[in-house]
Amino acid sequence: MPAPHAAMVEPVDVRVEDVHPCATCGARPLGVCADLKGHELQGMACASETVTAQPGQALFHEGDPNPFVFNVVDGAVKLYRLLPDGRRQITGFLFQGDFLGLGGRGPSSFTAEALTPLSACRFRRNEFDQLLNALPALEHRLVAMAGDELMAAQEQIVLLGRKTARERIASFLTRLSARQVQLGGPEDRVHLPMTRLDIADYLGLTIETVSRVFTQFKTSGLIQLLPNNDVALPDPKALKALGEGAG
Repeated sequence: MPAPHAAMVEPVDVRVEDVHPCATCGARPLGVCADLKGHELQGMACASETVTAQPGQALFHEGDPNPFVFNVVDGAVKLYRLLPDGRRQITGFLFQGDFLGLGGRGPSSFTAEALTPLSACRFRRNEFDQLLNALPALEHRLVAMAGDELMAAQEQIVLLGRKTARERIASFLTRLSARQVQLGGPEDRVHLPMTRLDIADYLGLTIETVSRVFTQFKTSGLIQLLPNNDVALPDPKALKALGEGAG
């Protein structure tokens, strides 16, 4: 799938905060620290630092050493790789509560770039390993999240290999809806912090195809395009059925 060469951005100059209000953190219910209590949560806070980034700034670049792991507190991140011919493949989007850094310990295999104003808890890998050894609840939670990530990767393989453009976009919107429900939001409305080109590079489509399918969905009443990159889903069940090939 041809795509413009993605402009590389300089790693963000992060700002480290002194206070970690973990007990009231909105990302905690879905985050790696969800099952921690009392002194366990305090130990987690002491090992972390809060970093911030603005849209377009990178937490790290593909090919760079990355001695950190991150828990997204607020905002959205896109993960992408550049192919040798300059094409870009977006491999995922992360939101509040998602964990970044489950991969290998060598040079990073992708770039992590903020889509929105971003706040994240950052841990040095060696210190996070010590936390895993000391906190069984943290280790169990991380294993569960790794399993969820594997299932999502398998679903993405099916999406890219077998689904039509309409099915891919319907599945994408349905996934965003499900994630929004997990975060306490409504099922029938999603926010798209990513561009149409980002969606195309994630779903293996062209930007023209993405725009055409969005127009088709709007015309048929499957979606309503709202201000501020919000999308209403009047019939989430119909959209889900379409994404599963039943529409």
